[in-house]
Amino acid sequence: MESLALTALTMGLLGGVHCAAMCGGIVGAVSLRVGQPGILLQLSYNTGRILSYAAAGMLVGAFGSLGVLAGGLLPAQMLLFVAANTIVILLGLHIAGWGRLGMVLESLGGSVWKVIQPLGSRFLPADTPARAMKLGLVWGWIPCGLVYSALALALLSGSILSGAGVMLAFGVGTLPNLLLAGLAAQRVRPALRLPWVRSLAGTLVVALGVVGFLRIPGLSDAIREGFLCMHGA
Repeated sequence: MESLALTALTMGLLGGVHCAAMCGGIVGAVSLRVGQPGILLQLSYNTGRILSYAAAGMLVGAFGSLGVLAGGLLPAQMLLFVAANTIVILLGLHIAGWGRLGMVLESLGGSVWKVIQPLGSRFLPADTPARAMKLGLVWGWIPCGLVYSALALALLSGSILSGAGVMLAFGVGTLPNLLLAGLAAQRVRPALRLPWVRSLAGTLVVALGVVGFLRIPGLSDAIREGFLCMHGA
């Protein structure tokens, strides 16, 4: 689980460039009100957002635990690792502006978001820490390809607690970029939209996926055996 959490943390840190550029508007809206320090409101909002990630991680971790119980039947775990790292690579290409995976993934969660989104309007303006946290709890469920990629890693963790831990690590990784976007939206967001910034972040996310492939247990043997079978046929 430690390696999955580290991957999720790094992916959140690098992919947070995408989050801040695309979703910086909402964190910028968590403004300074009624004498509350801006940093306190931003931390409250992001705490709610990260808690929602952890809840989602618990759900997919519980589902992933079923695969662990049946792990002796098929190389299902290897296939899940392959699928998860493929998604990470495709997401990196999307962040860099070289693919549309994020839009495809986000469209899948659109119907659920239509139901949840109106709840967030109840907490605007987010002018107290409590309201900001509640807004974050709602906004944590916004359709996001980056979040869905992290959930693929949480699925591999194979347990409720591990799934939550992976998503907590991911959320912490996104925190620096979104805090900057919230506290200095007008200055930070344009910089994060620069093509070279997105290309660099996306390339590093792709590298994470490649490293993940290299670390999949037994994958090289399975590929070698597959080639031998094809040759023998």
